[in-house]
Amino acid sequence: MALPVLSSSGVKFRRVLAHFPQELSLAFAYGSGVFRQAGASAEHGEENMLDFVFAVDDSVTWHMMNLLKNRSHYSFLKVFGPKQISSIQSYGAGIYYNTLVPCNGRMIKYGVISTDTLIDDLLHWKTLYVAGRLQKPVKILTQNENSKLQAALVSNLKSAVTAAFLMLPESFSEEDLYMQIAGLSYSGDFRMVIGEDRLKVQNIVKPNVPHFQKLYSNILQDCPQVVYKHHLGRLEIDKSPEGQFTQLMALPRTLQQKITSLVDPPGKNRDVEEILLQVAHDPDCGFVVHQGISGIVRSSSIVQSAKTILTAGKNMCDSYQCRPPY
Repeated sequence: MALPVLSSSGVKFRRVLAHFPQELSLAFAYGSGVFRQAGASAEHGEENMLDFVFAVDDSVTWHMMNLLKNRSHYSFLKVFGPKQISSIQSYGAGIYYNTLVPCNGRMIKYGVISTDTLIDDLLHWKTLYVAGRLQKPVKILTQNENSKLQAALVSNLKSAVTAAFLMLPESFSEEDLYMQIAGLSYSGDFRMVIGEDRLKVQNIVKPNVPHFQKLYSNILQDCPQVVYKHHLGRLEIDKSPEGQFTQLMALPRTLQQKITSLVDPPGKNRDVEEILLQVAHDPDCGFVVHQGISGIVRSSSIVQSAKTILTAGKNMCDSYQCRPPY
């Protein structure tokens, strides 16, 4: 999972990490402060905020230790203590952000999520909040030997490929695939309508195709449903109803549930397999999958943004703080 960035940056990120309690199952940096992006973000370069996510086994204990080390990072919620902070963390996407934190001469923001919540999102796409971020290149800073977490990270990437296949034509380029994958966690996000750069997905993918290849090339080479012409940068997939049914059955549980609720009329209560077989034969199969993903993202992005008003404190909810980990 770890991907190369500029050689000097590894030390920079680990110096930031040294300011925090070290009981982390996973820590990664992401965004335009780590990987080059085209468009407006590229103009700021070293001035861009550094974004981090920390996965922890015990949220209450971690927040307790972090309050002792970094009390100023927290909003007024710090007066209620680590248990209440962890309780608020559990709402929405299950992540608690401290934002606009000065650290080593840079502004950073960091989100804290429990390891179990992260694994659940990676496997089942309950919110697609942090799972969506981990479908794009990130800089892994530390990762413990949690086999469930490692398996979930790989499962999330495979699910992203499967969902993208269902929304793509029979033949497409590698860049088309990565654009589709990078756009999954933006589907249904209200911020893409009211302020985000409309070219954001393109700006993420185009400068970072080699990083996407490092994430996905092994999965594509091992996938029996795709012909991966690596030397040409082209892929061909099975778009038959049988092929699409196999892909639909491999989707994360929450997405399957969203799809069935879109297709199955109230009161029928048909078997999930029966409904997905119907969708596999539908010419609009890809659109139905997209609608299902949009439903997941829409709910989590609204609740998480509302929660930011509490967690952002004196900084409130500026354009950085309202953004999920994309």
